[in-house]
Amino acid sequence: MQTASIPLTRRTLLIGALATTAANRIAAAAPAPITTPLKPSPGSSKGPRTMTTITTKDGTEIFYKDWGPRTGRPIVFHHGWPLSADDWDGQMLFFLEKGFRVIAHDRRGHGRSDQVSHGHDMDHYAADAAAVIDHLDLRDTIHIGHSTGGGEAARYVARHGKDRAAKLVLIAAVPPLMVKTPANPGGLPIEVFDGLRQSLAENRTQFYVDFPSGPFYGFNRPGKSPIPAIVQNWWRQGMMGSAQAHYEGIKAFSETDFTEDLKTIDVPSLVMHSKDDQIVPFADSGPLSAGLLRNASLKVYDDLPHGMCTTHAETVNRELLAFITS
Repeated sequence: MQTASIPLTRRTLLIGALATTAANRIAAAAPAPITTPLKPSPGSSKGPRTMTTITTKDGTEIFYKDWGPRTGRPIVFHHGWPLSADDWDGQMLFFLEKGFRVIAHDRRGHGRSDQVSHGHDMDHYAADAAAVIDHLDLRDTIHIGHSTGGGEAARYVARHGKDRAAKLVLIAAVPPLMVKTPANPGGLPIEVFDGLRQSLAENRTQFYVDFPSGPFYGFNRPGKSPIPAIVQNWWRQGMMGSAQAHYEGIKAFSETDFTEDLKTIDVPSLVMHSKDDQIVPFADSGPLSAGLLRNASLKVYDDLPHGMCTTHAETVNRELLAFITS
């Protein structure tokens, strides 16, 4: 299993990247493309199915997408903070073409799901995912989680996935634990996450331009520059959600300890992480998660950004397909 040692300066660089507001906005805003909603073929079991909602036990309405044939093997995608199921478009369309059934939901307080004032923690996130999966009666399911969604996916598989989950993929994911504690000395100082909360509270709309324009997609690296459409799509998804949910979600993704969850998961698992991830530093995440999981392999990249599913979709999709079909 591969491991890597990341110098302490990575954390200080991250603190600076998150604490400093970008000086320049995106120069021009391209008009949003006109798209045609995916619809099921009348009278056919093939092709995309409808987008709909369920209501959880605590009365929260959760939006989800369910595309593809009912007979296709199901893949459930768990999105990152503060985004929505739309962040998986590049993966869902790819696997839809391969004959899979693809499902993704908007986390409570995110996207098109209810902007409730409660339940913005990993236990509720996992329970909401379980409610969708139980409603659709999905079995032999592959769960793929990115960033915060990796924590949600891990907690779901550990606590709700018995007899339903078959495989797990964690991509640039937050487990085992992001924040620095006596038991996790390699974690990020709490001041990093306080900085995120402060930026969100002071000017969420500007923060949601600056964050994807810089470290999230690696656009702050030498020779890189922001791609306006990617930044605008990140901003669009973020601003659809609840400021309160996003604010409280920072604690959920940074302070939740997934160690015991990972230890109990025995399904085949793939951990994908880049050494140049500026949001979830590599050394304190990917290798540790792979070591805690009972049946995991670790795929390490040298220079992909945290948002690799968007910027390097072809690479990610190829890796996912190989793992799923193995």
